Amino acid sequence: MRNIKNSHIAKCLVAPLLVAAASCTGSYLDINSNPYEPGDLSGDSYKMVSQLNNIASCVMSADVNTIQFTDALLGGTLGGYFSDANAGFAESFARYNPKDDWSRVFLKSDKIVSTLYANLNALEKDCEEINNMVPYSVATIIKIAAMSRVTDTYGPIPYLELGKSDDLYVPYNSQEEIYKSFLSELSEQIDFLMANSTVSISALGDYVYYGDITKWIKFANSLKLRLAMRISFVEPALAKQMAEEAVTDGVIESNDDNACWNYFKTGNPVNGLYVAKEYNSDGCETGGDTHAAADLICYMNGYNDNRRSAYYVKSEAWADMDYVGLRRGWEVFDKSWGFNFCGLNLKSTDPYIWMTAAEVAFLRAEGAAVHGWNMGKSAGDLYNEGIHLSFEQWGVSGASAYCEDSTSRPAAYNDPTGYNPYTGSLSSITIKWDDSASTQTKLERIITQKWIALWLNGNEAWAELRRTGYPQLIPVAANLSGGIVDSNLGPQRMPYPQEEYTNNSINVTNAVNTMLGGPDNQATKLWWANY
Repeated sequence: MRNIKNSHIAKCLVAPLLVAAASCTGSYLDINSNPYEPGDLSGDSYKMVSQLNNIASCVMSADVNTIQFTDALLGGTLGGYFSDANAGFAESFARYNPKDDWSRVFLKSDKIVSTLYANLNALEKDCEEINNMVPYSVATIIKIAAMSRVTDTYGPIPYLELGKSDDLYVPYNSQEEIYKSFLSELSEQIDFLMANSTVSISALGDYVYYGDITKWIKFANSLKLRLAMRISFVEPALAKQMAEEAVTDGVIESNDDNACWNYFKTGNPVNGLYVAKEYNSDGCETGGDTHAAADLICYMNGYNDNRRSAYYVKSEAWADMDYVGLRRGWEVFDKSWGFNFCGLNLKSTDPYIWMTAAEVAFLRAEGAAVHGWNMGKSAGDLYNEGIHLSFEQWGVSGASAYCEDSTSRPAAYNDPTGYNPYTGSLSSITIKWDDSASTQTKLERIITQKWIALWLNGNEAWAELRRTGYPQLIPVAANLSGGIVDSNLGPQRMPYPQEEYTNNSINVTNAVNTMLGGPDNQATKLWWANY
């Protein structure tokens, strides 16, 4: 697996997918243009810059409509970070009854899969013409980051045949096939870039690492570690091999190497999550269609976590409560009092966060503590390192005292309005590392702190919740799935888009019957799920 010849997957343009039929946001941004001045780039170089930026936008979309569905309403909500705050969202992810117009976006938005493969194909041809495959190698790593989010939403999806012909409606692949291909491709690209690490790419086409290939190698290894961990309970031998290779080859260990897409640094265009959370805000900092969820605030309040001020806009409605979250899947919501709950502390120029040193440290901590892998350091050291790195990332102090706290536990939820109460308890997990704890307690402790550190990366949080069962979240107030989704487990996936049954019926039906492992609904667990 470490010596695979460069195969250059994705040879053909993919026809555009249908755009989402309904929207609760504004119009699409034009991501087919570079918002920054290209200087004296030649026509071919400008084209490659545009291609690379378009490909990067397929991980977390620069398009406001797309990012609202994928990362605010879906991942952010099911990951326990956000609560939607629009009384018109009666059919939603939060209530487990999303419309097809919502649940289809990851696979059918014309801003993700079709844009990805069209630009990837064109970039490959251009790289071959100039005899420099380094930009294409970087783009392949980005492709895997983007497509991992798609398969983690639905399970089996078309992947291995995408781009091999002009036919969009190609056969599906099982998640086992897809993940093994991801890891094989990453190993291939890591080897290629390590052999070409002195070659740079245009900083204008790279708003993550500005052309620094050594940092792309670290991100590729870190992504390889993340994907290896995802399959750790179903393919332990392969997961161990891939994870240990990644750490040996070099992963992200410093916040200076965090994978953050700084596409919005000039404020034109602006961060899509910022725009999405501002919809219908009426100029109120704690208003808008997206609020802070009660779940994360309960944990951070109980732990007296100094990162709260970096994550949230304080509530000013209740004198004795600075940080108050809105229960997800609320039964009653009125803007007149709903805007009193905490808002999200986002700026229009903030980057999208793909992966951080803190997440990588927690991945390594789990590898050492739960799976017995060689992660280069002890589990306890890596766990504390993850906390320190997260505090540093968000510019707050107090990490050392936080790591030594052996008594604080998540706080109970108190809804000061009384409309969406929850009287049950959350986890009793404490912060301080304990080498003598059971393996399950170690797993919960690691995942809980990783979840807090993964703020704004809700799809990764949702994936880890389904993989491990942690953290323990507050059940939604209104489960409108018709008995399909267990309130204590939450949705395990999204159903396939209806147009797949219309336009790709043979392939999607075969996937459901032979690969999915259950009916095409939100309750069927994915291949890698252990919870």
